Amino acid sequence: MSIIALVNQKGGVGKSTTSVNLGAYLALYHKKILLIDMDPQANATTGLGFRPENIERNIYDSLSGRTLLKDTIIKTPLSNYDLVPATQDLAGATVELVEATEREFKFYNAIKDIKNDYDYILIDCPPSLGLLTVNSLTAADKIIIPIQCEYYALEGLSQLLNSIDLIKTNLKENLEIMGAVLTMYDKRNQLSHQIIKEVQRHFPGYVFDAIIPRNVSLAEAPSFGKTILQYAPSSSGAKAYDYLAREMIGR
Repeated sequence: MSIIALVNQKGGVGKSTTSVNLGAYLALYHKKILLIDMDPQANATTGLGFRPENIERNIYDSLSGRTLLKDTIIKTPLSNYDLVPATQDLAGATVELVEATEREFKFYNAIKDIKNDYDYILIDCPPSLGLLTVNSLTAADKIIIPIQCEYYALEGLSQLLNSIDLIKTNLKENLEIMGAVLTMYDKRNQLSHQIIKEVQRHFPGYVFDAIIPRNVSLAEAPSFGKTILQYAPSSSGAKAYDYLAREMIGR
């Protein structure tokens, strides 16, 4: 069992897309998956076909102590694939957690009862380094960092790595970086090749071989509430996430 946080404080890097689709392909390979949406934007929730306004209980209810985490879990249309959804209510948790006792460990304590029920628990973190992300990293065993193949993608990367080091020093000593995933790759763009080299320099030996291309089907699938496995399984984006899932299982 591994708890894996997908984190990058920069938005628009393919973090939710990677969370949703990596989970789908891990489930395809008979791994029992739980995806936890820790982002108040709820992109992972809607990407799996659930409307936040129709959700009775979500991750906010667990963090606030109103219900157990196991009671917020819902089944997705895919076999072996469950979801703890988010709604905009989760934004309130960032305020409530500020004065809470052991505020960095609220999620860690909530997840303990269900973590052994799954092979992989994936956490889609918000695009910030606030308390929701800190809670996610404290609960996680490993980190995957999606990095967009564009110029600004490396901005703030050193800040993220420093934050991870601080959490390892003060909150979770055995937290590991599993790897970086390059997303939105355009083979026609010379800058994309340069970004790959820079990321490999930052994470020697930790960059996944799977590279996620810029792909129309990947952009369209969430609007239909489907994973790329359901929407366009023959697309280049689907093949890339299939490769990523197999590579991750191999690690």
